[in-house]
Amino acid sequence: MSLKDFGWNDSFAAAFAPHAAAGCVPGRVTADFGRGWGVTTAEEEILAEPAGKLRHRSTRRAELPVAGDWVAVEPRPEEHRARLMAVLPRHTLLSRQAAGHRRIEEQVLAANLDTVFIVVGLDVEVNQRRIERFITAVRSGGIAPVVVLNKADLNPAADSIREEVEKLTGGAPVVAVSATKRGGTKALKPWLVRRQTIAFLGLSGVGKSSLINRLAGDELQDVQDVRESDAKGRHTTSSRELFLGPGGVLLLDTPGMREFQFWDADTPLDDLFPEVAALALQCRFRDCRHGTEPECAVQAALAAGKVELGRVTSYLKLKAERALASTPWKRR
Repeated sequence: MSLKDFGWNDSFAAAFAPHAAAGCVPGRVTADFGRGWGVTTAEEEILAEPAGKLRHRSTRRAELPVAGDWVAVEPRPEEHRARLMAVLPRHTLLSRQAAGHRRIEEQVLAANLDTVFIVVGLDVEVNQRRIERFITAVRSGGIAPVVVLNKADLNPAADSIREEVEKLTGGAPVVAVSATKRGGTKALKPWLVRRQTIAFLGLSGVGKSSLINRLAGDELQDVQDVRESDAKGRHTTSSRELFLGPGGVLLLDTPGMREFQFWDADTPLDDLFPEVAALALQCRFRDCRHGTEPECAVQAALAAGKVELGRVTSYLKLKAERALASTPWKRR
């Protein structure tokens, strides 16, 4: 194994050059335990702890390492540990507004991803609005989204659901798979490319860990059954870990989440809601909120049944979140 097998390239090497002169070695964060990180270097897998200077320089939690980051570490071979000295510039990142915090701040979930599999379970009713939200957040981080409809073997309408979901993804691929059936993940093969990093995103119980186990051919992640009463999972995955999958692809599991609010003020919406965005351009007022304003093309289309209420509602809600993300007092 070499660093290239974990995604190392000339761009990261150039960013690391100043740290090499200081005696550090490069590594990729393959596990995020909250207060410490598992880092894979060219020589070994080690537990890294942040140096005091790094903590002092990091004025925001988002500046600390996350799974997928490339970092500069100062090894301590005798202890099988290392001091984490710096985080290299991120090429892409998956962020959200930190959940459950009174103070509004960014939470970076993972970095340097190529693709995100947005996993949806077909054992319950599909929430189209949630899929729209996830796709928008993934694209805002510069990452390619793929909607993965898992548990297709449990739903006889899987193909028709896939066709409906394809209409609202703005061109993002949609595939139906089954983590429990032999050959049930063949549809994912086009994205299982050597040295590419793929993260799995979705609610608890949708089968993210089961998919990773099926793809890797091994029980890498613990899995638990969902509750029959509501099909909710039990948060089997509690940390973010990066695994080497089939053919050299890198697979990143993430804990299930129920809340996902935008952080990026530049979150793209027009590509995901082209029909609503086109109508908004026809409104009389440029700053139309598409409510009670006169000559609102969006409201006129709704009244005429030319656009779906759910799509308009989702567009306006996400647009409001994006506006909040640009509030000056939010960022440092």
